[in-house]
Formats: sequence, C-alpha cells, structure tokens
Amino acid sequence: MKQVTIFSDGACSGNPGPGGWGAILRYRQVEKELCGGEPETTNNRMELTAVLRALELLREPCEVTLCSDSKYVIDGLQKGWAKGWQRNGWRKADKKPALNSDLWEALLAAAEPHTLKYQWIKGHAGHAENERCDAMAVAQSQKYRK
Repeated sequence: MKQVTIFSDGACSGNPGPGGWGAILRYRQVEKELCGGEPETTNNRMELTAVLRALELLREPCEVTLCSDSKYVIDGLQKGWAKGWQRNGWRKADKKPALNSDLWEALLAAAEPHTLKYQWIKGHAGHAENERCDAMAVAQSQKYRK
C-alpha cells in the first residue's frame, strides 16, 4: 500500500462565522495543497472538511498518517467516537445529537478503504506543515469576511 501523510487545519473567524480549511497530502516527495472555505460555518466543521477533502483525493487504499491539531477530529476517529455516534443514530452517550453528523458520515465513508494512523500536533507551535495549513485556512476564511 502507498504511504500517504495528510496534514490538515481549519479556521473560523467567529464560531460560527466565515471559515476556511487547508490540507497537504504528501506521497514520497510529492505534495499537493488544497483549501477551501464557507461563509458561515464553525471551526470543527472546517477541521472535518479539511480531512474529508484530502481523503477523497486518494484513488486507492493507502496507509494514511493523519496529522492534525484538532483533538475533535483525532479523537473522533482514533477513539471510535464517530463510529459509536453513527451506530447510535448520530446520538452521543448523553442521548444528545452528535454535531456535524453529515461530515462525520462522509468522513467515515472516505476513511473506510484506508488504514489510518493518527498524530496530534500542537497548533501554532511552529510545526511547518501545520502552519502552512493554518495559513491556507485563514486566507480562505478571510475571503468570506464582510
């Protein structure tokens, strides 16, 4: 299997507010940057969207190392929270609705063919790829500021 590393970040000006996301896919020495944004969203939605859009670009099953500064994304996948919410009809243990179920559903489907490993990165701490993803996400969010 090909070994791919995904770096991702999301940003939001206000929460909710204008948001953006950025991701870097790395396979061997080749990198691809992608980014986007929305006029009214939340930081968590942008964090999820960055990972989802990156995974959607993979055309075959890969060993993926996902590097993110989002505990929400990393824990939701690594600790199986999202699969649990899905099994429970998108309800959390406290019976309240799980937020962002549309994105979690799509993310679980996009992750299914791959073997994922997770690496949490401290945000705004000088990690080069995380800083690049953050810069892309912030730039995208600024496109939607009024």
